[in-house]
Amino acid sequence: MIPQSTALQILRKPRIALLATGGTIAGTAGSATDTRDYTAGQLGPEALLAAVPQLAELARIDATQVFSVDSKDMTPQHWLVLSRRVQRLMDDPAVDGVVITHGTDTLEETACFLNITVATTKPVVMTAAMRPATALSADGPLNLYQAVELTCRPAAARAGVLAVIGDRIVPAAALAKRHPSAVDAFAFEGALTTLASDAALQALAPSRYSRVVLPDELQHLPPVELLAVAAGSSPALASAVARALARA
Repeated sequence: MIPQSTALQILRKPRIALLATGGTIAGTAGSATDTRDYTAGQLGPEALLAAVPQLAELARIDATQVFSVDSKDMTPQHWLVLSRRVQRLMDDPAVDGVVITHGTDTLEETACFLNITVATTKPVVMTAAMRPATALSADGPLNLYQAVELTCRPAAARAGVLAVIGDRIVPAAALAKRHPSAVDAFAFEGALTTLASDAALQALAPSRYSRVVLPDELQHLPPVELLAVAAGSSPALASAVARALARA
């Protein structure tokens, strides 16, 4: 006979927090066959959940719209807000994991920032889509289902921030968009499939970075410019950037 406490644990569905930030996964176009001329971030999280009724079988989901932007417009200020929101959910004993819907253009940058700033004691899984929600063959619904499914697995917590897209599980440090429009834009050799075992998920843990603690009083991240330098490059560009930052 199964003890009552064990039986209740088996029957209890995980409570997952869904944070929506916009992106193509929430985008709409004028035609179901149009996968390029669309507007990102038009649908709220309720619409995303309604498109995948099977999610109710996996978990109890509390959805929140944090931002509604095209991810090309994602800034360090957005990252700061999102990181703190995720950390609060990590610290909430009633929450079992977090799913974040995001655009693909800056998915890797946001994932890496969260990976180094959030103490991920529970699964944190990002997901996105290459086609808008109104597309005839939208990839967002399945990506969202698989992201929630992964977040319900405690073993995913040990791998840091993960992304699920195109039937693949990718750790934050390995995320890279390799094609501007293909559905498998994030595919690469060695990525785990969504059927990966708990042991395979846990094996991702050594690749995590050390966590950076963000002070409570920090309101803005310091500006850091990236310049490409090659043999024969003039120092003029770097000097101009340094002068501009000094004036800021």
